Amino acid sequence: MEAVDASKQLPLFNSALETGVRAIVFLNAAFPRAFDLAQLTWFDYLVVHTADVGGPKSLHPDLPQRTGELLVRRRVVEEGVLLMRRLHMINAIANDYGIAYQASEEAYALVETMHVPYALNLKARAEWLAQKLHGLSSDQLADLIANKIGRWALEFQGEVGPESPAL
Repeated sequence: MEAVDASKQLPLFNSALETGVRAIVFLNAAFPRAFDLAQLTWFDYLVVHTADVGGPKSLHPDLPQRTGELLVRRRVVEEGVLLMRRLHMINAIANDYGIAYQASEEAYALVETMHVPYALNLKARAEWLAQKLHGLSSDQLADLIANKIGRWALEFQGEVGPESPAL
């Protein structure tokens, strides 16, 4: 048997696979709605930090430095969405605003097979987040995200150095 080179293994945490799975879980919960990459990036954050928007206890710890996650999240979410598109779990839909992504029919079957505690908690939070976002117009959704971007940006700036404004 051939030895596996650990340096060539793909990471699981903060990987395209992890964010891709979260994307299909959220898109499945929000079906038939479709969202653009920027929205999916914020939902990827919100689905694991639901307490930040008045939801259930967050899946991931509320670390004081977690705003740094936002700096790398878009690229990893994009890679995850592309991976899930190649696996036919996510459909790309062209609309007047660009490209939006929607769960495919195959996504439902995959999500239904997820039964470990973390996956069950993720599905419950994705359902909660999808319900919270359901009645929002595009403008209201943009306002919600802008309000969070502003707060998180201030937190991040406040942690940069002594000259940064404090909250």
